[in-house]
Amino acid sequence: MGGPKIPLPDSPSHCEGRAFDPVVHISRVFGPQTLIICLFMPNTGELCAIVLAGGRGTRFWPRSRRLRAKQLLNIVGTGTMLQQTLQRLRPLVTPQNTWVITSRELRSAVLTQAPEIPPAQVIAEPEGRNTAPAIGLGAELVLRARGDVPLGVFPSDHLIGNPEKFAAVIHAATTEARRPGRIVVMGISPSRPETGYGYIETIEEPTRRKEGSPLRVRKFVEKPDLAHAKQYKEAGNYYWNSGMFLWRASTILEALAEFLPGTSERLRKIAEAPKSKFAAALAHWYPACDNISIDHGVLEKARGIVCIPAPGLDWNDLGSWAAVYEQLAPRGGTVSQAGEVVEYESGNNFIHVEGKTVGLVGVKDMIVVETADALLIVPRSQAQNVGKLVQELEKRALEKLL
Repeated sequence: MGGPKIPLPDSPSHCEGRAFDPVVHISRVFGPQTLIICLFMPNTGELCAIVLAGGRGTRFWPRSRRLRAKQLLNIVGTGTMLQQTLQRLRPLVTPQNTWVITSRELRSAVLTQAPEIPPAQVIAEPEGRNTAPAIGLGAELVLRARGDVPLGVFPSDHLIGNPEKFAAVIHAATTEARRPGRIVVMGISPSRPETGYGYIETIEEPTRRKEGSPLRVRKFVEKPDLAHAKQYKEAGNYYWNSGMFLWRASTILEALAEFLPGTSERLRKIAEAPKSKFAAALAHWYPACDNISIDHGVLEKARGIVCIPAPGLDWNDLGSWAAVYEQLAPRGGTVSQAGEVVEYESGNNFIHVEGKTVGLVGVKDMIVVETADALLIVPRSQAQNVGKLVQELEKRALEKLL
């Protein structure tokens, strides 16, 4: 093949104590260059995980802040959202095979909440660059540490009410993801016309298909308006994009090299840096990566994508306080997560006010959340705009509230 080779250097510090098979070379030609990935293949081929835990969760202000974001809070259920995510993965992925990508501000809290994860595998982004660089960096590190294993990507702030069903679906997806070049996205069957999620359109398949079998993806669809969301729900071949993906480490790295070559090269330089220079390489190269999601940067252009429907997960991305209300009060009524509420001619409110009794008169469909230094009052229908309020706080340089 023509063009220069881009070999991965030996990284013995990442591979100590591991059993490895001989080096394997996987190559693909991208224009003038040939990408050569040198792999130390582990004998086990166990599933590894990248947990994305770097977001700020601004729509959960005032509880979610830079130093204690949504994923580090107990929003619903037992434990924080991050802890619930790691607990859900425990039957599938060992802590030693888990990488957490977070921010500099949150890394200390992540280490405290997840002491079972090796500290070297809790990576702090020096600057947020969206999901494509975060996933790519995780894949580069996994490749060097574990080889070309199946690799799952999991948000740290989603709610899944049926962990047993989740485990069964991930087992099926892992089998599919072991195939070279295969990209697997987990799809959620729409339960309502939802305008807050992206969708996956699949190619129609026979109705008599085994549960957990893959559907070919035609395209990814942006968050629709209500009319289109109703059409997607009725069509039967559209799924919510859960943000959970599985692939071999080499598969996503080849896709990044093809569609985001500059970012791919920078991530490679970070990952190949020796241990003593890793932090400096990360600080130097990572901010120069493309600020783009994995969906826009790679998946909308890639080939070999399949969707595995994941029915019965009781999945919710908990994207706002309104989503929390809907999770806790599916039949309506007022919900109080903290504090006592006394109502008169009021209803369908969400209240989180600790240590106080809240009296409501003629108040309906509202969200009230109080912390020691801030009070949020917003109609449930406007909960998606709380993030815009945080932008106003930033414009006014109210740092103590961020």
